[in-house]
Amino acid sequence: MRHQTSKISPSSSFLSIRYSAVPIVILIFTSLLLFASLRLLQEELSFQAEKDRFNGDLRDAKFPWNKLCFGPTYEKLRLAVFSKTWPIGAEPGGMERHAFILYHALAARGHEVHVFSVPSDRKPHRDIHEGNLHVYFAANDHGSLNTSLALEICNKINILKAFDYVHTESVSLPYWRAKLVPNVAVTWHGIWYEIMHSKLFLKLLSNRKVLPPGSPSELQEAMPRLVEEIRFFSNYKQHICISNSVGEVLVNVYQLPQRNVHVILNGVDDTKFVYDPELGLQFRRKHGVPDSASLVMGVAGRLVRDKGHPLLYEAFSLIAKRHSGVILLVAGSGPWGQRYSELGSNVKVLGTLEPQELSEFYNALDVFVNPTLRPQGLDLTLIEAMHCGKPVLAPNYPSIVGTLIVNESYGYTFSPNVESLTQALEETIRDGPKLLQKKGMACKEYANSMFTAAKMALAYERFFLCMKDTRYCQYPFPSDC
Repeated sequence: MRHQTSKISPSSSFLSIRYSAVPIVILIFTSLLLFASLRLLQEELSFQAEKDRFNGDLRDAKFPWNKLCFGPTYEKLRLAVFSKTWPIGAEPGGMERHAFILYHALAARGHEVHVFSVPSDRKPHRDIHEGNLHVYFAANDHGSLNTSLALEICNKINILKAFDYVHTESVSLPYWRAKLVPNVAVTWHGIWYEIMHSKLFLKLLSNRKVLPPGSPSELQEAMPRLVEEIRFFSNYKQHICISNSVGEVLVNVYQLPQRNVHVILNGVDDTKFVYDPELGLQFRRKHGVPDSASLVMGVAGRLVRDKGHPLLYEAFSLIAKRHSGVILLVAGSGPWGQRYSELGSNVKVLGTLEPQELSEFYNALDVFVNPTLRPQGLDLTLIEAMHCGKPVLAPNYPSIVGTLIVNESYGYTFSPNVESLTQALEETIRDGPKLLQKKGMACKEYANSMFTAAKMALAYERFFLCMKDTRYCQYPFPSDC
């Protein structure tokens, strides 16, 4: 045997190499899966560690205050609030709903809140007085907020008993008025730096014939507006941002002091937006969604071009041709409603839903789509859908990927163009309802930990207390959890 020459045929050599490669391939894929799992674990541990290790002045926090656990306080505040509109009826925008949720929550916690605003429907309404919440309507002839009249009412109430702090939703209190107020904070729901991005995306889409061409001077006019805004922002004493990305922009681009910029994320009423599959099934049947549907997508809001409906219309028209079992539910009103109905039986236009119907709508979906072309603020519809246990599909704007869809466990992102959106829709279809449900449960858990009305109200409460008395700036405070 030892003198026998060993001969190996080329075919046996190939088989040997092929079979030895199998465990290597398995090892590589296992390593990749482990790496992905470790990355997610590291993100979760980092999130937990950030909360656990912070000890100091809250004004130095470089992350959302929602991440912290604030305990009860027994000091009550008296707040004056300026808001462009106060929600009346079923179609309030995001800023109005934010105001409605926040000030009701603060009033429920025992703080005296006086809101100076106008009705969102621009019709005459009596002032509202509900316990600790007082809403004064001060409209001009066009139905917009009359700042002079609102300040006059505010000053009369202030004489009776001074306000602890003044808060304005964006520029509801103009900067030339705000600079005369000693204790004022502003919450930004959109800044011109983001609006410039929006105008850029709209311009690019108009060049692709998805949208009609807009004014050629829009982009040229945007830069001077941005410079003007940067200059007047310092007239507000303290700045609250509703996304991580805006906080970074205000410090790095608008050059505001880090200690004057704070991030408090939006929250919604998690007792109204809840995971309830049975409600979803009832909603599907009510609106004629066939049991044979392979996947149900949904979009909600104003059906106008800057909300991205030209994008979704084009992308879904392609999807409907390829996947006959995929259904799109469209909730809202606007000029694009009629166009969606032209896409045939794959699309069901529901019109404007009552507030109590929204949770049913989200529960009826497999995935919620938000195609907006406005990278401004933090859309409440995404948060509501997450609370209802639904993954979300949205543009890859900094405010979204840096705050909401922080990893692929929570949904899908796309660049604001038809091709990228179509690819993202195809990916959700490939993943299918079972994987989408798993992602939805991850969304629900994340939303409950960050985006509730209670967490938002506690963060704002602590902010105002900190501004009034620096003892409350220390974290953890003796009563904190």
